[in-house]
Formats: sequence, structure tokens, C-alpha cells
Amino acid sequence: MKKLPPEAKRRVQAAVELLAEDPRPPAAKKLTGRPEWRVRTGDYRVLYRIQDDVLTVVVVQAGHRRDIYDK
Repeated sequence: MKKLPPEAKRRVQAAVELLAEDPRPPAAKKLTGRPEWRVRTGDYRVLYRIQDDVLTVVVVQAGHRRDIYDK
């Protein structure tokens, strides 16, 4: 997240804080063929995993939509 522009960083942080309350909001999408979920915030995406057994949401990556899915 250090490389994100300041406005994008604020939006991503707000999205992550909301995931603490509801890790599966209606706008979230389970990614096909991957263990991650995705939530959109403008042109940026937050990829995260849900660990139900320990009640944890792990943010895997946050970045611009053109780059986020590259491995």
C-alpha cells in the first residue's frame, strides 16, 4: 500500500476497515480458481482471503485494476 497515491490509500484503508465488520459484503466477489475475494474501490482493488476458522481477514494485495491480477 505504500506505493498507492494518497487518495487511493485512504479509499483502500476505508474498504479494509469495512471488511472487519462484514468480510463478505454484497459488492465483494469470490475470484474464480483462486482462494481470494475481491472488493472494488474506484480504479483500485483489494484482494483478500477469509479465514473463518480463526475469524480473520487477510489482505493479500491492493493495487490498480490493471496490475492487481498479474502474478
